[in-house]
Amino acid sequence: MKIETDDLTRPEIHALLNEHLQNMYELSPPESVHALDLSKLRKPEITFWTAWDGALLLGCGALKEMDAKHGEVKSMRTPSAIRRRGAGRAILAHIVEVARSRGYERLSLETGSVDAFKPAQKLYESFGFTRCGPFADYKEDPNSVFMTLRL
Repeated sequence: MKIETDDLTRPEIHALLNEHLQNMYELSPPESVHALDLSKLRKPEITFWTAWDGALLLGCGALKEMDAKHGEVKSMRTPSAIRRRGAGRAILAHIVEVARSRGYERLSLETGSVDAFKPAQKLYESFGFTRCGPFADYKEDPNSVFMTLRL
């Protein structure tokens, strides 16, 4: 598996992000969907990575710089057809490593609260993320779970 910084131009990435957004809107009301589209992922404060097995896209994830000491995990996704290959864990490990190398003191994230998000919550917990309240511009929302990791 190769993890690389991605420029968001390949059609495989577009398809995976479309799957991600569509799935988020299936699982949560529109006002509770915080997934980013391509234009928002291209902002300078966001670094986006993809994981590949040869030409096969295994997943993606992003790190948004909130400020000099705080980052946010964004756009964690593996294609629904090829889950459970370790790509999500590898990408999250990469994001945590980059956050530490940048000198961040904290890494936070928002994920959904319904059962479909339980595997993601368990993944984050396995890295030491714990539940917290809303951060940045987020508001308390029964459809959201907020988590943070002290680095």
